[in-house]
Amino acid sequence: DPVNMKGLILVGGFGTRLRPLTLSVPKPLVELCNKAMLVHQLEALAGAGVTEVVLAVSYQPQMMSEFTKKYEEQFNIKITYSHETEPLGTAGPLALAKDLLAADGDPFFVLNSDVICEFPLADLLAFHKSHGKEGTILVTQVEEPSKYGVVVSREDGSIERFVEKPKTYVGNHINAGIYIFNPSILNRIQLRPTSIEKEIFPVMAQDNNLYAMLLPGFWMDCGQPRDFIEGSALYLDMLRRKNPAALASGEGIVGNVLVDPTATIGEGCVIGPDVVIGPGVHVMEGCRLNRTTLLRGSTAKAHCWIKDAIVGWSSTVGKWSRLEHVTVLGEDVTVQDEIYINGSKVLPHKSIGESILEPSVIM
Repeated sequence: DPVNMKGLILVGGFGTRLRPLTLSVPKPLVELCNKAMLVHQLEALAGAGVTEVVLAVSYQPQMMSEFTKKYEEQFNIKITYSHETEPLGTAGPLALAKDLLAADGDPFFVLNSDVICEFPLADLLAFHKSHGKEGTILVTQVEEPSKYGVVVSREDGSIERFVEKPKTYVGNHINAGIYIFNPSILNRIQLRPTSIEKEIFPVMAQDNNLYAMLLPGFWMDCGQPRDFIEGSALYLDMLRRKNPAALASGEGIVGNVLVDPTATIGEGCVIGPDVVIGPGVHVMEGCRLNRTTLLRGSTAKAHCWIKDAIVGWSSTVGKWSRLEHVTVLGEDVTVQDEIYINGSKVLPHKSIGESILEPSVIM
């Protein structure tokens, strides 16, 4: 087995779809189920025997590197940064990190930073070696393939073709954004903005050099609030199956709920299903929480009702207030008492003193 496997995480751009949270931290550092997205991925890579991870970043590399120091020790991996001065798409970053990725001649993993799943990377490596070709991509099964690029593969897993947003049914497997490649792929990629999905994969498939493996279990791209909320629910469901002791139980807990040990919860609350309560969070008495994440240091005051929402770090939701329909509060937002917020995004450090009845962005 390779002793020195590498992985590349495509961190990329500004995380505009996950604003207002990404106005405070780079998207990979936003906590999904009390663990930064990036940490879910680093943990999975380390677990598959990766010893060196390259983060392909174009934005705030210094904040990322301060954050990742402790995980280098924790997971015993070396993290290096490949800093693109112009956005290079999804293939260009591989060319930029070519020297590192090709160093040992071993296959290397590539992950898109928004993706959350069960990360069967050891199985992916084994399958990749079994067919011996240049690349393998994980695919996931979806209900409505017409919204996506569909991957059409043969019995043995070799990819026949890619069909973008098919009008008629050709299959229901889509690219899950997790790959493993032999270093020879790097000969196909030039150092310029390039899409791996549109420019590199179809050519590899024509050469019969690209295979697909079906991802077992759940998958979600958590790059925008609605999907982040759904991804959290799916992750909690996985915890229920694999590590039920990690979830909260007891009076007032309904379904899957994750509570950091440093959080406090008042009397008479009903919490769940699909709720995540972060470190240092205070939930006062009589609150009703459903499909919601309360990030570190936030407060839900008495009798508030929060559903399908993300409450940003150190934000406060006032007494008897109601948040719903994919409402996202940025960092340090104050919602006064008895306020209703319907499907809105509130930028950091704002105070909301009047109800917001129509979905909007509050500057």
